[in-house]
Amino acid sequence: MCSSSDCILPGPPSRSNLSAADLSPSGLLAFASGSSVSLVDSRSLQLISSVSLPSPISCAFSTVTSVRWAPVPVQRDLFSSDLLIAVGDHLGRIALVDFRLCSVRLWLEQSCDSASARGKSLGCGGVQDLCWVLARPDSYVLAAITGPSSLSLYTDSGQLFWKYDASPEYLSCIRCDPFDSRHFCVLGLKGFLLSLKLLGTTENDVPTKEFQIQTDCSDLQKLEREVVASSSHSTCPASAVFPLYSAKFSFSPHWKHILFATFPRELFVFDLKYEAALYVVALPRGYAKFVDVLPDPSQEFLYCLHLDGRLSIWRRKEGEQVHVLCAIEEFMPTIGNSVPSPSLLTLLISQLDSTLQNIRTIHSDALLDSSELEISFDFNNDAFLLFKTHFISISDDGKIWSWILTFNGDEDSNPQTNENLIESPTNGNQDLHPNISFEITLVGQLQLLSSAVTVLAIPTPSMTATLARGGNFPAVVVPLVALGTEAGTIDVVDVSANAVAASFSAHTSSIRGLNWLGNSRLVSYSCSRVSKRTGGYVNKLVVTCLRSGVSRGFRVLQKPERAPIRALRASSSGRYLLILFRDAPVEVWAMTKSPVMLRSLALPFTVLEWTLPTIPSIAQKSLSKQLSMSSNQEVNVTPSDIETPNASDSKAVAADALQDDASESFAFALVNGSLGVFEVYGRRIRDFRPKWPASSFISTDGLITAMAYRLPHVVTGDKLGNIRWWDVVSGNSSSFNTCKEGIKKIKFSPVFSGDISRGRITVLFYDNTFSIYDLDSPDPLAISLMRPQIPGTLILELDWLPLRTSKFDSLVLCVAGTDGSFRLVEVHLDEKMTTQIPPKERFRSVPLCTPMLLPTPHALLGVKPSWFNTSSTCIDKRPHSIPGRTSSSKDLRSFMIDFPPIGDPAVLEMFLKVLEPYRSEGCLLDDEKAKLYSSLVNKGCAARFAFAAAIFGETSEALFWLQLPSAMKHVVNKTASKSAKKQFEETATLSKTSSKGPSSTGFEKNGSMSEGQLRLMAFEQKDLWVCANERIPWHEKLEGEEAIQNRVHELVSVGNLEGAVSLLLSTSPDSSYFYPNALRAVALSSTVSKSLVELAVKVVAANMVRSDRSLSGTHLLCSVGRYQEACSQLQDAGCWTDSATLAATHLNGSDYARVLQRWAGHVVNIEHNLWRGVILYVAVGAFEEALAVFRKAERAETAAIFIMACRETLADSWSIDPKNEDVMVVTESYALYQRKLVHLCMDSPPSFH
Repeated sequence: MCSSSDCILPGPPSRSNLSAADLSPSGLLAFASGSSVSLVDSRSLQLISSVSLPSPISCAFSTVTSVRWAPVPVQRDLFSSDLLIAVGDHLGRIALVDFRLCSVRLWLEQSCDSASARGKSLGCGGVQDLCWVLARPDSYVLAAITGPSSLSLYTDSGQLFWKYDASPEYLSCIRCDPFDSRHFCVLGLKGFLLSLKLLGTTENDVPTKEFQIQTDCSDLQKLEREVVASSSHSTCPASAVFPLYSAKFSFSPHWKHILFATFPRELFVFDLKYEAALYVVALPRGYAKFVDVLPDPSQEFLYCLHLDGRLSIWRRKEGEQVHVLCAIEEFMPTIGNSVPSPSLLTLLISQLDSTLQNIRTIHSDALLDSSELEISFDFNNDAFLLFKTHFISISDDGKIWSWILTFNGDEDSNPQTNENLIESPTNGNQDLHPNISFEITLVGQLQLLSSAVTVLAIPTPSMTATLARGGNFPAVVVPLVALGTEAGTIDVVDVSANAVAASFSAHTSSIRGLNWLGNSRLVSYSCSRVSKRTGGYVNKLVVTCLRSGVSRGFRVLQKPERAPIRALRASSSGRYLLILFRDAPVEVWAMTKSPVMLRSLALPFTVLEWTLPTIPSIAQKSLSKQLSMSSNQEVNVTPSDIETPNASDSKAVAADALQDDASESFAFALVNGSLGVFEVYGRRIRDFRPKWPASSFISTDGLITAMAYRLPHVVTGDKLGNIRWWDVVSGNSSSFNTCKEGIKKIKFSPVFSGDISRGRITVLFYDNTFSIYDLDSPDPLAISLMRPQIPGTLILELDWLPLRTSKFDSLVLCVAGTDGSFRLVEVHLDEKMTTQIPPKERFRSVPLCTPMLLPTPHALLGVKPSWFNTSSTCIDKRPHSIPGRTSSSKDLRSFMIDFPPIGDPAVLEMFLKVLEPYRSEGCLLDDEKAKLYSSLVNKGCAARFAFAAAIFGETSEALFWLQLPSAMKHVVNKTASKSAKKQFEETATLSKTSSKGPSSTGFEKNGSMSEGQLRLMAFEQKDLWVCANERIPWHEKLEGEEAIQNRVHELVSVGNLEGAVSLLLSTSPDSSYFYPNALRAVALSSTVSKSLVELAVKVVAANMVRSDRSLSGTHLLCSVGRYQEACSQLQDAGCWTDSATLAATHLNGSDYARVLQRWAGHVVNIEHNLWRGVILYVAVGAFEEALAVFRKAERAETAAIFIMACRETLADSWSIDPKNEDVMVVTESYALYQRKLVHLCMDSPPSFH
């Protein structure tokens, strides 16, 4: 028995999942719902697969509370999985789930079981948040918040090596620094902020620093007193204890040391370097509390999510770290939603779309100049040039929403310079610039199960389901399953697509019972008690038509009833319905267009079951197959086409002859254990007159609680675990004990004509487990499947899927779990039964265009855009399309742009053959990405490499390839001859500008929409200087000696000596910094530098360095023009960015290059940021060092394409000889890598999700 991960439909996420969701850089959404983690393609919004976290023996179920995608190390292994997710649950367990294997790869050591935890020991609490932090170039460390105040660090092998206890603080959120992957911070509900940096994987390699954000905790203190009084949440995480009180933060993707934090009523901008809040804004009046804060990856916008599901948009004013509210958008539309309205649980920003937008904007000239734009896409071409942000939101009604936020504005109305901002939330968008507006658009929605499943129903129509008097044409069995939910909705699931095909809001309370009427109507009921004092129940019965979508009630009473409805039982034809009440007669209804009650049966029934459809004969089976043909084909059936049943079916024919085509029968059990069978014929109900079993068959020791009836067998189960079956034709009977108590339900397995076993049943027990027995065997207990378990959930409801047509088809169970999920479970009683049957592919209306899902993800971007032509619905609208479909029989080498000078050209053709099945199915690139690729294909190999890295989620690598041409141009410009006068004029202009304050022109360029993420890899002198100069006004209002020292350091770094002197002279004589500041002021104000003064200054600076005043020493060196030595001192003190800023301001040529080259070595060897380090090496012309970095990281393929990009861009300026030893080794390693990859790909058969 197995439960496939792509046959699980998860229940809706809830607040108990703590908004656990994560969006990978490649566009794959992972979110938690109950005990499952589901994977969704964020572009097409299609469910890919779901994996349930196995429950421990001591607990009935587990609830997933945190998920986080594992980053791919720089040193990649072709045989390792790149779809790893860290998953934590409410029991404190943490697992690494591999979505390629759809199973748990590794369980991490629980923190409460470790002896290495420091501080006082804590009980194992639920997991609040997870974060991956870089420890070494080849490994990451997982940081986890468990319980209310515990922080733990785990190695990639699952061992706990460090722990921190923050009691009495409640830890809420953990995030990694985008500028330094070794650095991360943790935020608490009371404003406690912990900064940590990983220097290794031992307990002594984790230096920490504590900060405090001064926030209003009055509301939290009230809630805390209530929790202490109840004392029921001692080990629960913060979000479980205070579900409506949230504290979240995010690092700024644009400015180092800056983070944004939200508390329920406040928004903070905090500077880690100055250890102070730069800006605080209170929650605007009339707005719901803050829930989360998300910075835009490309623009300087902040998006704050509120408790009511609205989104407030904030943007930064020029020259300040002040964010002003400029728009408000609604993420939960009121139209079409139920009452009460569903809640928004989480909001995510797509990193993939932001990276592709950067590529698109930088190479926008390719779009504008392309003659292919005459043929447009379904969307507007101008959208490529607009600022867009892709949001994914998840609500607790099982819906995943895809939104596009568009900023429209002219180039003159830069969002950073516009002063027409909203000052009050009541102004709406009225105060915005007329040429500036925000527009939110819903572009997609995925409907999962709308609520936890309470009951399921499967259509099993008989031959009389479509014809009034039966006949020879059986009804079509549809692959649909109806699910009743706690919210009162009916979700109809298409099992062939594992998706919700329709959803109907039929009730306002939980659905207690659900039955199919044939294959196109559903009958359901709900029950609610009026009041405990007066008693009485309101029973609501509804018939829902799947074709029209209309739900109509029947049996509507004006007053409450004495007894509630206990169950519904619909006949297989859908013509009759039995309504069972508690301690009241059973009603028999004819389910016509207007249901009519036939009569009431006043007998003490315990269970009732209609007979299942009779086993089809061979003749009926052949006719059924003919009816399943396409509707546009004519089927002519003659009497000669009908075969005569053989002897093996004589028993089934004899049983069918007992029942008239127009009559149906149901079996029942009474309170005293008596059994009976009634037959309904039109409006008459009569005794079926079966052949009774022996008197000993009647149960006297246990109440019958379950029954199944399929001619000629009646099977019963009682509360003591006994199973009895009776043949109504022969009167034979038998029984056995299951060794378990309490049988809840019995279901016959589906059969086909010629099936040798017609007595296979599944039994659901009251302990939510089930067993499968074969009653035709001599010993059902010996050979049947006993008490199987399904990982991740217990069984609430189950039934067989009646789509089995031959002995080669697996038995499939439809299961509703206690976690609210729905899944299909394949039952293999005989393993030989399905060994020759290939796996069935799931039906998808749109192909999954996600290259990360390929069995072996690899990029092949040296092909012409026409190779991506498929039979897409909009193929004719593609700008690069060739009329007709690309022929797979054509020589694949004709689709190659060129043959690269490195590697084996034959391997490329083999790659094309491997990818051909996916290309023909349209599973490589969607239309938008195909258009972007067609515009980049002639822009050089670096642009293609950036595109490939982006779609595979390698954001840093994509930015590296985007910056590589600029870095190589920087080398060419640096080596070009320049006059000394021009250099002097540029330096003088820069210094003159710095004394006047920020350069608005430079800032506008630096803050343009196309360069937001590229600040992470800035190396140009102007870029570094402008970034540093922009930060100076942020700290002018900060007080304290340490703040003044940092401000002086910033002013000296950008060359604003006048401002530094003014600030130094303002020092109070009582300050301990008075004499050092005075000395620096005199030295900096000196305009004439003599050798004696220079020597004295060097001595003083050296003494200051010895006394741990390195910053003061560098200032003295700057005052006498020793900028090279000042930069070295800053680098020795660990101030690498400040050193680069000082060098960008005062140094040129080889002096500036030496500073950058040493910085590059630190970035690669200490910060382990390969991509940023290589960019710095390239910027100074150190190509051999850059190549050595790739070789050390074992990235032969990257080194090879790096050489290709350099040769293409630099041409004659490329300084490395092809016969260089490094180049030759890279070439050989790349050829070996190609052969290894192509063999791995060809050994993997095509696999479609």
